[in-house]
Amino acid sequence: MAKKLFVSNSEESSRMFKNDFLESLTKIHYAVPLVFWIPVIIYFIWKALVPGELSGGKVFLYFVYGLAFWTLAEYVLHRWVFHFEPKSKFGQRVHFIFHGVHHDFPKDRLRLVMPLSASIPMAAIIYFIFYLFFQEYTLAAFFAGFLVGYLIYDESHYAMHHANFKSGLFKKIKDHHMLHHYQDPEHGFGVSSYLWDVIFNSGFAKNKTRKDSNKLKNVENGETN
Repeated sequence: MAKKLFVSNSEESSRMFKNDFLESLTKIHYAVPLVFWIPVIIYFIWKALVPGELSGGKVFLYFVYGLAFWTLAEYVLHRWVFHFEPKSKFGQRVHFIFHGVHHDFPKDRLRLVMPLSASIPMAAIIYFIFYLFFQEYTLAAFFAGFLVGYLIYDESHYAMHHANFKSGLFKKIKDHHMLHHYQDPEHGFGVSSYLWDVIFNSGFAKNKTRKDSNKLKNVENGETN
């Protein structure tokens, strides 16, 4: 019998912690990252332009550089960090909290974007790693682009699971991500884009995508697995 790829397609949230406070840290409305991170992005752009006195062209260049770098970071994090399977019970619990729960309950509306309890410390760590390689004000422009990439990823991820795209690029990206969830979780690690899946040859064959895309709607609705 084929391995079951999800536990439930319910949009409701399963409980992860007995403690109510810890439980609240695992849930977030999809709009919260926009409300929190957009002012941060604006601050970094202002920092590069005003205190940093960088030209608009240079800020734009580093911004685009950061945005492009996010696409690789997204792929690396999803493939080699979120899909790393520890052997210890503690490691397995941590893995479940960070990503396993999403594969078990892929349509859970409150666990499709990263909660601030995880994204803020991760962003701080990544910022200080970047600080080793950039000057302060060029980093501000770069990190603004990086954060925009993250927001695109987060909001796209929610849309992939809950928006009904009829055609075009977003329909292709959604089909790509749904194949990852409902057919083969060892392929298709790009979420907001499948560019790096093409580069690293970890995507799905075109004939498979075409053949299976029509079945995905039924699978998403839990009619088959």
